Amino acid sequence: MSDLAHLDHFTLKQRITVLANRYEIRAADGGPVLAMAQQKRFAFKEQVTFYADEAQRVPVFGFKARRRIDLSATYDVTDADGAPIGWFRKKAGASLLRSTWEMGAADASTVTGRERSQNVAIARRLWELAPVVSDLPSPFVFHFDFTDDAGQVLMSSVRRRTLRDTYDVTVPGGRVDGRVAAAMAVALDALQSR
Repeated sequence: MSDLAHLDHFTLKQRITVLANRYEIRAADGGPVLAMAQQKRFAFKEQVTFYADEAQRVPVFGFKARRRIDLSATYDVTDADGAPIGWFRKKAGASLLRSTWEMGAADASTVTGRERSQNVAIARRLWELAPVVSDLPSPFVFHFDFTDDAGQVLMSSVRRRTLRDTYDVTVPGGRVDGRVAAAMAVALDALQSR
């Protein structure tokens, strides 16, 4: 699993099952699964565990909400032993027109992630408000860039135009732990609409 901590580019793909959302993480060039994540639906306290294998025998890291049912909850990312390696939270006020997240590392550094396109963000919201089409999948895909105070991109999540949710995640320069980036990428898919 240490490979994911230092990986600078990977692919996240969602698998839909009856009781849970499952995600697989692979290196960008394919290859074996580096981690599998599972998010139980209808949980009172959001928790996602990442496993080293598809059989889900060896937990390697995960994230968990600090409090139950909170629209602006902070999620702690921990390693296999429960030691903190990062955190993230949605910035509710800043997300009204353009979804915005904060993500931090255990060393206290913080970056801000926003939808790349303000126009797509607004169009996506209008689509969701239209009663005739709101039940249809949105044709607007969202991409996120996480930047430091100097504007340098430290993580990007780009959604592919596919039927299944698939994302290309890039962590240039290795300044963000790949496990924290993977947790954030899953959250962007699983928690974005909350």
